[in-house]
Amino acid sequence: MTLSASELGHLQTHHGAAMITVGADGVAKVARVGIAVVDGKIWSSGTTSRIRTKRLRRDPRCTLYIPDAGYGWLTLETTVKILDGPNAAADNLRLFRLMQKRPDGPLSWFGGELEEQDFLDRMRAEQRLVYEFTVTRSYGLG
Repeated sequence: MTLSASELGHLQTHHGAAMITVGADGVAKVARVGIAVVDGKIWSSGTTSRIRTKRLRRDPRCTLYIPDAGYGWLTLETTVKILDGPNAAADNLRLFRLMQKRPDGPLSWFGGELEEQDFLDRMRAEQRLVYEFTVTRSYGLG
C-alpha cells in the first residue's frame, strides 16, 4: 500500500508511536517506540530478547498509532519483517541518525553521546535489530 503525501508528512514530523502486537492470549500488547522512514520504509529498533520481538516472530501483525501534539493521529495496520542479519547495527545507525536529525557526529544514547564506531559496537552488544513495517491499511484524523 502506498501512503499519501499527508501520511508521509505525518511520519516525517512525528517519530514517537505506540506499537501494538498480539499476545499469545490474543490480547493487544502496547509499547512506546521511535519510528522513522528510511529509504521509503518505516523502521523501528528493537532487540532479540524483547518480548515484542518474540511476539512478532510468532505473528508478524502489528498496528502503529502515531499521535501529533494536538488531537491528530495516524494509525497504520502492518506486517513486520525483522532485519537482524549482519547489517543490523548499520541499519540502526541509519535509523537513529534520522530520528535524532544528526546526519553525522555523535549520537545520543541513554543520556550520553556515542561516536559512530562506539554506537555500532553498542548496537552489536545489545543485539539490536530493526522492525520494518509494511502497511496494509491506514487511517487517522488530521
